[in-house]
Amino acid sequence: MSLANRDLITIDDFSNQEIEAVLSLADEMAGSIRKQSGLCQGMVMASLFFEPSTRTRLSFEAAMNRLGGRVISVVEMSNTSLAKGESIADMARVVGSYADIIVIRHPWEGAAQVVADYAEVPVINAGDGGHEHPTQTLCDLYTLKKERQTLEGLKIALWGDLKYGRTVHSLAYALARFGADIHFRPSPGLELPEHVVRKLTTEYSGMLERYNGSEDMKIEGLFPLDAVYITPSGPHQLANIPAVGIQIEMEKGVDALYVTRLQKERIEAGAGGDELYYPVVDKKLLREKRFEETIVMHPLPRVDELAYEIDADPRSMYFKQAQRGVPIRMALIALLLGAKQAAVPEGKRPSRVIKKAYTVYKRSTGLLCLNKNCVSRQETETRYIKPRFQIVSKNPLTLRCVYCEHEIHPRYIASSKWHQGIVERKRYYSADSSMLRRIQPENLIIFDSEDIAQARGFKPAKKAFRGKAKKR
Repeated sequence: MSLANRDLITIDDFSNQEIEAVLSLADEMAGSIRKQSGLCQGMVMASLFFEPSTRTRLSFEAAMNRLGGRVISVVEMSNTSLAKGESIADMARVVGSYADIIVIRHPWEGAAQVVADYAEVPVINAGDGGHEHPTQTLCDLYTLKKERQTLEGLKIALWGDLKYGRTVHSLAYALARFGADIHFRPSPGLELPEHVVRKLTTEYSGMLERYNGSEDMKIEGLFPLDAVYITPSGPHQLANIPAVGIQIEMEKGVDALYVTRLQKERIEAGAGGDELYYPVVDKKLLREKRFEETIVMHPLPRVDELAYEIDADPRSMYFKQAQRGVPIRMALIALLLGAKQAAVPEGKRPSRVIKKAYTVYKRSTGLLCLNKNCVSRQETETRYIKPRFQIVSKNPLTLRCVYCEHEIHPRYIASSKWHQGIVERKRYYSADSSMLRRIQPENLIIFDSEDIAQARGFKPAKKAFRGKAKKR
């Protein structure tokens, strides 16, 4: 299996088999790191880090050096032509002509996708805002595989900032695909974003039992449980009697506790991030019986959420996670550059298709992504980026931004075919009317407001607003 010339922008760019192939090669390389120095000789990696980084940047650069390649790098946006107003697309074209592979970290969500769209070399997303961090997820999965000998059917608790923690988003998708049960324990106000919840429950077929942080779901020593994602792969006590089932599940413990820090840099000013309740994982917590066999993971850096006193505990895995970042990224780089072939693990069932082929809506009808940190909303990029959305649901009408994956729910629709340029026939309808099912995707026009529809010459079809439009 070849991964040559592929991009890794989201964890769903790789199938389950491909993920396991990366982990397998990383394990092979970890035992002979010094013997890999000829694999990428003569090749160049561009390391573009426009946000602070220690582990990710250095592990990527160490990985390329270990493979015998060279590294060219940028560590601050202020030192590049982006500070002069250059677009990401132009930068991608130029840097792609200098290097054989690009690794990018950027504060704007979707920036890595833009680089992949315009560079003619493989692109790896090293973190784009609060969106995803797929290579950290590969490190996390590698640690789980090493410590638990499997990725399938695990029980994992995700703790802390689940709203802005990009590592959590990528990891949740991957865990769901491998059949994990996931316990979400967010700090209040930092719950999993709705677009992540929708993707988990619609694309990976699991069920989410919500608890809304209620006090009756508060586990001693922890803040309230918010939700549990239940794998569809087998029967489950929790699915039958949720209130009782969760207590039973918690007494059994979890395989791993994945802790994240508060992402202060992504919290909007005035949102009260400094006042959030954020409990600490410490010796007292780990002494509880249900955590006897639980490993503690953290993508690092830590602040106050992980006590230094547990560093020596054999269940603490966070420094091993960081160490394992080098062989993981060595394997990834070698595979994307075609220096190695991916070996499919023996006895594995065929991979399921990960990315669904949704219809893409890209008409210029005034729709904008609501995420202010999306690359499609940035002034320097709107000169060439036009908002694009996947139509992920028609009940209700739901569009997903192709760059950052945030969702919007437009309220009005029309058809380009029925009016045929005749003003008197230009009608718009409620998005929840029966017309949405009758209009062919290639003819669909979507508006976010009646003002925009009317400004474009459309008139309201009042009957359709009652769901009883006549067939045209």
